[in-house]
Amino acid sequence: QVQLVESGGGLVQAGGSLRLSCVASGRTFSTQAMGWFRRAPGKEREILAAIDSSGGTTYVVNSVKGRFTISRDNAKNTVYLQMNSLKPEDTAVYYCAASARGWSTIASKDYIYWGPGTQVTASS
Repeated sequence: QVQLVESGGGLVQAGGSLRLSCVASGRTFSTQAMGWFRRAPGKEREILAAIDSSGGTTYVVNSVKGRFTISRDNAKNTVYLQMNSLKPEDTAVYYCAASARGWSTIASKDYIYWGPGTQVTASS
């Protein structure tokens, strides 16, 4: 069993930055691909970024590419989401998730462990 806990969310003015962190329990983190998702009010959950187990391959969805960056530190069992130039439409609950596989994937069904989420609010 893997437990994930996100942190780093909060209220920020439009144009500002936040770095989300997600710490994983257990000894399997370095073998698992990780992803960041978000769910905005009234919208479906969407994937934002994914990273393979080694950190060598990343994927960022086009809608946030150039503003969001995913990275990981396997020594700290932590995955990060750096968010720059935040916009009001980025307001959502942000979730990290762990896959059972080592290669990065954008399919929600491949993620088997989820954190409780952290709220990000970008005000105009």
